[in-house]
Amino acid sequence: MPDERSTIPDLRTDRPTPARMYDYYLGGKDNFAVDREAAEQVLSAAPEVRVLAQENRKFLGRAVRYLAAEAGIRQFIDVGTGLPTQGNVHEVAQAVDPSARVVYVDNDPIVRAHAHALLPSDGTTAVIEADMRDPGPILDHPDLHRLIDFKEPVAVLFMSVLHFIADEEDPYGLVAAFRDRSVPGSHLALSHITSPEQNTDGAAAAADVYKARATSPAILRTPKEIGSLFDGYDLVEPGLVFLPQWRPDAPAADADSVWMLCGVGRRQ
Repeated sequence: MPDERSTIPDLRTDRPTPARMYDYYLGGKDNFAVDREAAEQVLSAAPEVRVLAQENRKFLGRAVRYLAAEAGIRQFIDVGTGLPTQGNVHEVAQAVDPSARVVYVDNDPIVRAHAHALLPSDGTTAVIEADMRDPGPILDHPDLHRLIDFKEPVAVLFMSVLHFIADEEDPYGLVAAFRDRSVPGSHLALSHITSPEQNTDGAAAAADVYKARATSPAILRTPKEIGSLFDGYDLVEPGLVFLPQWRPDAPAADADSVWMLCGVGRRQ
């Protein structure tokens, strides 16, 4: 008889995870004491991280709305999705077209557990537990191919996750793997922390918390390095900008204090 304990997912409650820390920044409750303690260390060094998380969530909504309503995209792959909250990709996209299809990908088992419980059961969404550092199994996953037709344009989203991929893990290569599978007219949307002029020491200290304690480090990259992630894509207006500056619903104030860059690109 198989050991029932072997079927219980390892929720990694001994170390903070970026997904659960992000949930804490957003005011969620799907986190553990170890996540809250590490998140508070980050906030002590860089209090603006909570605003970064909130602005990143707003950018996600605006980007998906643009992709669905203006670019005509009807299929989305959200890589490193994090814990479900309000304004998920399928909610925004399906408000434009109820037939829009979304595949969520994350390597945190608690994300998969919550997503299965909360996502609609109408066959338009799926969640895959996988590590984006190895894109092959994601791109070949049967649940992905059940919903995503790579002969049609697709939007791939990397929202606030690529800074958790170290240089030696080749973030450019993993983005390119999705790009090379997609047809012209497909899109890439991403956000990524950068080193701020206003609080360089605080940002470095916050990154050190992730490096020392979390399951993934946090890498501060330059605007040029972040822009290189869009190789093979044409940036749509307004280009690579700080989060509040990307097609804001209201005038953006003090946007460069939110030291996360973002953009949307169209596959050439």
